[in-house]
Amino acid sequence: MLKQRMVALLVLLAGVGIGYFVYAAQMHGFRPFRLGLDLSGGTHLVYDADTSKLSASEVPDSLSALQAVIVRRVDSFGVSEPVVQTERGGALGTGGERLIVELPGITDVNEAIKLIGQTPVLEFKLVKPGMANSMADKNGVLNPTAFEDTGLTGKYVQHAALQFGNGSSALPSEATVALTFDSAGAKIFSDLTTAHVGDQLAIFLDGNMLSAPVIQTAINDGTAIISGHFTPDEAKQMVKNLNLGALPVPITLASTQTIGATLGDEALHAGVFAGIIGFLILSLFMILWYRVPGIVAVVSLVIYATIMLALFQLVPVVLTAAGMAAFILSVGLAVDANILIAERIKEELAAGRGSEDAIREGFARAWLAIRDSNIAHIIASIILFWLGTSIIKGFALVFGLGVLVSMFSAITVSRTFLLALGINTQKRVGRFFMSSGIK
Repeated sequence: MLKQRMVALLVLLAGVGIGYFVYAAQMHGFRPFRLGLDLSGGTHLVYDADTSKLSASEVPDSLSALQAVIVRRVDSFGVSEPVVQTERGGALGTGGERLIVELPGITDVNEAIKLIGQTPVLEFKLVKPGMANSMADKNGVLNPTAFEDTGLTGKYVQHAALQFGNGSSALPSEATVALTFDSAGAKIFSDLTTAHVGDQLAIFLDGNMLSAPVIQTAINDGTAIISGHFTPDEAKQMVKNLNLGALPVPITLASTQTIGATLGDEALHAGVFAGIIGFLILSLFMILWYRVPGIVAVVSLVIYATIMLALFQLVPVVLTAAGMAAFILSVGLAVDANILIAERIKEELAAGRGSEDAIREGFARAWLAIRDSNIAHIIASIILFWLGTSIIKGFALVFGLGVLVSMFSAITVSRTFLLALGINTQKRVGRFFMSSGIK
């Protein structure tokens, strides 16, 4: 019994510690909650996309790839819930292509621009026959007519890695970037190097030629080396940017503005107030109907809520109306698990078992139902996260986290506290405090 009470005390202290962390992080601003566009507003950025080098049939796919790259950059964990969309202008839907990005909770325009970062445009171009000495004038200005587009760009890059030297032209200490193409890019690169052995293949990054090595032999393994006298820090930054996604088309910032919340503080305060009132009513019901198990359930729910709030700060999750709905829904699931456990304990007590045996057996019997229902919820959250848009992903992530934490709070925390109490149900007073409806 002493060991069980020590464990319960440690769990309680851990819950208090997590709660203090949440409070301190919010009050001192080093880990504040991030609110979505619908609750706190953010920044609206408009970029012009240069599709002049693409045919009309290639523009839709390139814009979709552009949108995917930007989403990956600003929402790598799928929890920031940005709004990223492309727009095509013109009466016939041609020309004036734009990228629109709305970032929640960021009101500093410079911070928003920095978040999107430098997204490089990587291109591979063949040097036309006889133009090797005419690639640039004496001032270093490139001659566009000396190069031929190959269709191989950064959108085919699957992975980039930093290495030193490339085994041939690069010095052993020179920082280079090793590229691995996806299957489509590997096929293009293989065909290109096979058909043009002896020709020069120029590598461009953001319109600047990095190098123009001679193709010595066909390269069929889908890898390429970029060397350009980089410092290790420059090469490391290029690797980071390429792994986050090289843009299929260049973009330039056209306009910025700070936008207000679509729902506003009133909606946020109303939602928090409704959640608190609902929790108080639920707690009152649990305590009146289940007595001590109800009190334990309420304590475990408080610990559950503090763990979830700490996760919101640490991940960090952007809280929107959808995310708050997922959080409240997961609280309902946590209560449901505690009710199942309490009912099983009541049945065991009614059958004449002592409190410790009734608690252990009640948890064992309730676990199967809790496990199966929560597995179903986790599967649903994974599917939503996998197939959904950013807002749906945010809902799915919060819901999935809530299900996992609710299982922990219901099975581990509640069980630990109930076993530590040691109520003697052989006496009438003990049976009264343990649960209602037991004769």
